[in-house]
Amino acid sequence: MFKAADLPETLAVFPLPGALMLPRARLPLHIFEPRYLAMLDDALKTPERLIGMIQPNEVPGREGSGLHTIGCAGRITQFTETDDNRYLITLSGISRFRVLQEVEGFAPYRRCQVQWDGFERDLGGTETDPGFQRPAFMDLLQRYFEQRDLSTDWDTLKDADDELLINSLSMLLEFGAEDKQALLEAPSLTTRRETLVTLMEFSLRSGDGEDLIQ
Repeated sequence: MFKAADLPETLAVFPLPGALMLPRARLPLHIFEPRYLAMLDDALKTPERLIGMIQPNEVPGREGSGLHTIGCAGRITQFTETDDNRYLITLSGISRFRVLQEVEGFAPYRRCQVQWDGFERDLGGTETDPGFQRPAFMDLLQRYFEQRDLSTDWDTLKDADDELLINSLSMLLEFGAEDKQALLEAPSLTTRRETLVTLMEFSLRSGDGEDLIQ
């Protein structure tokens, strides 16, 4: 388990629209662009093996892509190199971070000076959601899946603990980039679950006119 003192002040970042990384969750990635292959090679040479996942933040009238202020660092825990020099990797979420400034340098990928203060809870054990009403949530989720014509292993979802269920759905469901950012920045698991419920309810209301589930 990481401690705050183990976390670096400078972090390689991977701006990927719509990709959400959360603490204690796993994110599979397919790396093939030369600059990100270089980033991966460099990260594997460090003891932390961290990469910062972050949402781009486009600024109208400004060239290049800005970055959102908050991202989440993941540790490379699995990687496989293919015959054509691509990587299939898995990041395990460690902690969110706040971008202080982008660091100029000769690396082909982007690097940022970051701050970890305010996200100490991310380094702890599994978070709980005391007010979670699972039956109502699962009913809403089933309606959402039916509307989107999605399938899943419902027995696995019903058996998952609160954090795994809420964070996995936050990462996997197809919401917009700003919605994903809101899920990332939620200060607690309870707030993330409330945001997730709001997004699903909005989809149901706008998609087929059904009444919201209270």
